[in-house]
Amino acid sequence: MKEEGSIRLAGGNETAGRVEIYLNGEWGTVCDDAWDINDANVVCNQLGFVRSLESRGSAAFGEGTGEIHLDDVGCGGEETELLSCYFNSIDNCNHGEDASVICQFTSDEPAPGLVFVNSFKGVFRANCYPLF
Repeated sequence: MKEEGSIRLAGGNETAGRVEIYLNGEWGTVCDDAWDINDANVVCNQLGFVRSLESRGSAAFGEGTGEIHLDDVGCGGEETELLSCYFNSIDNCNHGEDASVICQFTSDEPAPGLVFVNSFKGVFRANCYPLF
């Protein structure tokens, strides 16, 4: 049985995707109104990741289905779960506004999508996020 407030990522991979939350017996999405890196950090931490590399809106990982459970989420960044943050349960959103995150897997590994090129003058690092 799923617990109220459980979250998962959908439409991407194990470290990136649309944020979905289990409430009232069903999975639903989170609106991107006021969605920022603090909110994304809470999601990534709740899922066991180190932090968020990016918060995205506008259904960056595809549109979800069903209810939009949370709107106007406002986390400080230190909360242990998304339901501990401020939010409205009455939304004015559609699934084209579903919120997403890209999480960093561990602190001692490069983030997914980082490319390192060694040269005799040093190391070059570039962000190369996959397009979803």
